[in-house]
Amino acid sequence: MKNLRFLSINILLLATQLHAKPLKVFILAGQSNMQGHAKVSTFEHIGMDPATKPMLDEMQNADGTPTVCERVWISSLGSSDEVKSGKLTAGFGASQNGPKIGPEFTFGLYMQKFTDAPILLIKTAWGGKSLNTDFRSPSAGPYVFNETQLAQFQKQGKDLAAIKAEKEKETGVYYRLMVEHVKSVLADIKRVVPSYDAAQGYELAGFAWFQGWNDMVDSGTYPNRDKPGGYDAYSTAMAHFIRDVRKDLNVPKLPFVIGVMGVGGPTALYGPDQQRYKATHDNFRAAMAAPASLPEFKGNVATVLAEKYWDRELTLAKAKDDNIKDKAKKLAKEGKMKPAEEKALVDKLRGEGLTERERLVLEKGISNFEFHYLGSAKILGGVGKGLAEAMAGLVVKK
Repeated sequence: MKNLRFLSINILLLATQLHAKPLKVFILAGQSNMQGHAKVSTFEHIGMDPATKPMLDEMQNADGTPTVCERVWISSLGSSDEVKSGKLTAGFGASQNGPKIGPEFTFGLYMQKFTDAPILLIKTAWGGKSLNTDFRSPSAGPYVFNETQLAQFQKQGKDLAAIKAEKEKETGVYYRLMVEHVKSVLADIKRVVPSYDAAQGYELAGFAWFQGWNDMVDSGTYPNRDKPGGYDAYSTAMAHFIRDVRKDLNVPKLPFVIGVMGVGGPTALYGPDQQRYKATHDNFRAAMAAPASLPEFKGNVATVLAEKYWDRELTLAKAKDDNIKDKAKKLAKEGKMKPAEEKALVDKLRGEGLTERERLVLEKGISNFEFHYLGSAKILGGVGKGLAEAMAGLVVKK
């Protein structure tokens, strides 16, 4: 009887192993907005909009604490001083003044809706990094200075040889760190996913890219950025990046989703003070999305327009508040007010110039700068959800 009982247990364990789903592995990479600067304190703002309230319900428990995913694990490099791993929850965003989230949180929450397999996210993100240099992949070749840059260096009397040597040293460093971290995690998955059994195996299922700011503002690398085609070099580098990631990870058709920059929201809605940026922003967004239209990437590369998740209400309230602060600053200067008097004036003008709703959304919805998507969990949560939905579409096609 005892032997029979042990035999039954062994058969059950074997059956469990045979039916265990392979681990789905998704790579998330980019710069500071993939790190994520949305404080958990901005979660409440998500629930203030009926359209996004269902997303908040996924992100937190009934008692308001962040959801802990029982079927999604993460290993994150670059968002904190050390590699951070564990079950996915809030707090895997940038570590400074946290806890924060980036797109990874809702990406994992929604990705698990599209598969019943366990999921591992491998996130590599570093602030202030470009595709033209830091993430430049091998087949893109060395960074080449354009004529405008060379003329400027010569005019400034700079040591061109030293500049070229430094650029060569910087080129591709973070691409290599990214690939090394992915391979390191995959070589010992059990460190991150304790329940992982090599018998179940894993599948590299997709790659999500969310980057762009440092390239968009780089007038040296892209001297004609306000003109059509001014960012063509970004599109070329992005296409090389996709090819090289697939080659280096040995997944020729790895599904790839590009999160297209959307800081400021749809450019068609830009106000008078934003018009000077419109052409540049339009050109850069088009360049980011362009690789998805290449024949070789048809059906296996998709784009997500982050502008879709920008919060217009926050933008308008912030613009009103900025005008109030500018007015107060001017009056304070004219009246030679002390700091405490100026603060009292700002509070007074806010009370007169902002509605209660506007004051509330500003208080609850913003935790960082505009280039960090206002540190809004509503915006970055939407981006993560959008990346997951696009990825699910590619995985189904695959």
